[in-house]
This record gives sequence, C-alpha cells and structure tokens, in this order.
Amino acid sequence: MKANPDVASGVLVVDKPAGVTSHQVVGRVRRLMGTRKVGHAGTLDPMATGVLVVGVNRATRLLGHLSLHDKDYTATMRLGVSTVTDDAEGDVTATTDASGIADEDIIAAMSRQTGDIQQVPTAVSAIKVNGQRAYAKVRAGEDVVLKPRAVTVSRFEAMTIRRHDEVIDVDVAVTCSSGTYVRALARDVGADLGVGGHLTALRRTRIGPFDLTAACPDIFADDAVSPTPMTMAEAAQLSFPVVEVTQDQESAIRVGRSLDLTVPADVTAMLAPTGELLALYRPDDREQGRSRAICVLV
Repeated sequence: MKANPDVASGVLVVDKPAGVTSHQVVGRVRRLMGTRKVGHAGTLDPMATGVLVVGVNRATRLLGHLSLHDKDYTATMRLGVSTVTDDAEGDVTATTDASGIADEDIIAAMSRQTGDIQQVPTAVSAIKVNGQRAYAKVRAGEDVVLKPRAVTVSRFEAMTIRRHDEVIDVDVAVTCSSGTYVRALARDVGADLGVGGHLTALRRTRIGPFDLTAACPDIFADDAVSPTPMTMAEAAQLSFPVVEVTQDQESAIRVGRSLDLTVPADVTAMLAPTGELLALYRPDDREQGRSRAICVLV
C-alpha cells in the first residue's frame, strides 16, 4: 500500500489499548484510512495504554516536533520486585520484602526523582547502541548499561499506597519531559529504598496539548471506520506559536527560503492567508531579525 494523496493529511489522537504495539496502531490506521504514510510520536510499550499521537500523510513530518512536548501519566509502581524490563512484561530478577518500608520513606524516595535529574534509561529500550537497539542487545544476552540523560520530572506524586504481604503498590501521577522513562522512575525508587521496583501499569493521559478528550473512536472495534483527523493547521495551532504570513511570504516559504521576519519561538508554525499550514520556522542564528525553515510541509 502506497501513500494515497487523496487521503487528507492530519493528526489523530488514539487511545491505545493494552496488548498492542504502537506499530500495530499505525498498521490499523493504514488499513482504515487506505494510505501507507502513517507514523506515530512517542512510542508506548505494549503494556501501556493511552494517548498515542498519529500522523497521516504529510503530517508525519510534524511528529518529531510534537513528541518533544511534556507528558502526563498515571502509573502503578510495585516495590519489592525487580524485572529485566523494569515493567511487568519482563522476567523477575530479584524479590525483596518491602513490608517494612514506611509511607514517608516512599514519598522521600520519589521526591529524589523529581525535578531536573540525570536518568539512566531502561536497558530494554529502543535507544541505539553502536547502531543496534538496546533491547536487541539485551535479548542477545549482552549486559547493556546506557548513559544517563538529563530529564525533568515536574510532578511525581503518590496518589494511593497499597500493601500486599511483602510488596507495596503505589499509584502515581507523573508529569515529565520528553525522553523520561516512567519505568526507570519505578526502578530507581525501588533501588533507592533497597527493595527494587518495577511498573505494573502505565497510562499516558496527555502529550502537550493532546489529551484523551481528543481521542478518535476505537480503531480496533469490529465496526471501526476510517477516523477523521484534525487538520495539520489545527494541530499546529494547538502545539506552537503561529504567524499568519502574507502571500509574498507564502511564496518564499513554499520553496524553503529564509524570511526577513522575527518569529516568536524556536518552533513557529507559518500559516498561509487561507489558513493552510505551510511550514515550521525558527530564528536564524546567523542573522538577527530573520527566520529559516525547519521543515516545509506543502
């Protein structure tokens, strides 16, 4: 199946169910909409549910920018059990009696994973190491240790703490920057407390301006029909500052020229007089008062 130019370009918000991969969501949208050119922003693991932003046709070029927004999650951490994947899908690597851990100790450990932190991504991830995905190396039996990266966790709050014999389940709410692994937060809280930890549930409720209220009807339903995406202009207006350009500026933008124009942000959406999204621009650091194209979308 090739890209079908008769299918409108746009953005879908899908409420991904548990048990399917993000790639399977893309495959389902391809079949329903009849076009090959479909992609997603911000992968969700099969266990996870919730907001997956999907781009159709030309809107796939927006995805790398949409995925950079901050995100909201609800999740459940299990303290007292470690797994190879830092979630419930991986084999258990260690168990430790966590029953003696006090609630205030859990809250304190969570606070140490809040703010601007250096986080080591989970080893079973799609991060590339010497050209190969980290998860492939782990599955081949290699010991993979990834480099820490700077992330921001602006909210990490315990909503409920539930005790079951030797393990503790903590329902949490998380707001974090792009690149943060919620699985790693559970792992590191457990390590801090000396009992290990992993994630047993994860639901993404928001990526930037896109939340579950914008989700399209269930694409996996037996009677599912082709969903209607929001336009690229609508998605851009939700996501970035917008500049409405003149017809002369539009002509220059369509061929990717720089503009004698100051734009308000590092990613600014340029709209034609007709309302069409033309491109994303940023300030030109080579010449003050000018801007240059990040990507042309027409």
